[in-house]
Amino acid sequence: MDVEKVFHMNGGLGDNSYAQNSSLQKKASDMVKHITLKTLEETYISTTPKSLGIADLGCSSGQNTLSNIRDMVETIDKTTGKLPNTPPPEFRIHLNDLPTNDFNATFKILPDFHQALNHQRRHRSPNHDSSVYIAGYPGTFYGRLFPDKCLHFIYSSYSLHWLSKVPPGLYDKNGKSINKGSLYISESSSPQVSKAYFDQFQEDFSMFLRSRSKELLGGGRMVLILLGRRDRSHVDRGNSFLWELLSRSFATLVSQGEVKQEQVDGYDSHFYAPSRDELEEEVKKDGCFKMELFEMFEIERNSGAYMSHGTAVARTVRAIQESMISHHFGEEILDNLFENYGKLIDEEMGIEDIKPISFITVLRKL
Repeated sequence: MDVEKVFHMNGGLGDNSYAQNSSLQKKASDMVKHITLKTLEETYISTTPKSLGIADLGCSSGQNTLSNIRDMVETIDKTTGKLPNTPPPEFRIHLNDLPTNDFNATFKILPDFHQALNHQRRHRSPNHDSSVYIAGYPGTFYGRLFPDKCLHFIYSSYSLHWLSKVPPGLYDKNGKSINKGSLYISESSSPQVSKAYFDQFQEDFSMFLRSRSKELLGGGRMVLILLGRRDRSHVDRGNSFLWELLSRSFATLVSQGEVKQEQVDGYDSHFYAPSRDELEEEVKKDGCFKMELFEMFEIERNSGAYMSHGTAVARTVRAIQESMISHHFGEEILDNLFENYGKLIDEEMGIEDIKPISFITVLRKL
């Protein structure tokens, strides 16, 4: 399966869209927003460019992306207001995701967004006028996206745990998966499965760092937020929990005759949650960045009045994984699969409060 051509968040504004089911990602990014904005402010103060280049890698679609832009512009405007004889810079905002992403859903709301943003900026700084330019850059971030040294700041939230492809090491010489019955690394997985995922992570993340080192100016910074593991153990309860339950949801469909076991055995995820050590080792090997900050955090479960936590998580995962699952199995299984999935999450969370962990790290270009 060609991940770059198939994988995307659900577009539009419907009930199963990413735009309507990304509150967990928003909650997480808001928890560490003070770090993101402080890093951006420090980067700007150290260079005070007249034209500030910012990229959001893996931006997806919907209001989360524009909310981040609004916060960044407001932060820099307030910062320039404290600096003597320093007008606000123009902003070059580059929105990146895979070509299959629904960029149109974001572009359709840009006119209203620009109007509201410019009104707020004129109110904050009536004596200065600068523009905010927003453009889409479709393509994989596991490779070059932008010209040399054109960016000051890169932001990526909940994207880098998605690999460029399903690790080829998961398949034998006949093209059969060696990780049967599991969608990810589990307690029953062989060491070969763990190695296949780790090898693909190393290849991808090193390419990511090499590419960004060419696109960032010296002293530029990256803020990266992603799912991770507490230690080097490849079977981490936090990050594998949701994959285990999705595997069990597929097993239920197999028992009901809705899908065949061979189909499930042939489906593997292109996900990898690294440990802190694994991230640090790749940064050191690359040699172009310094890790200035690293923090681990957990997201509290949703307690909404309209749906259970399990349902909320299932809808979020569906908005992310539907394109891949429907491509492999067909669309007709989706409703039953994710209904079972939500129930399983609620059942398991009633027994044990399991919280996948997230990382935020700040890398500075040397």
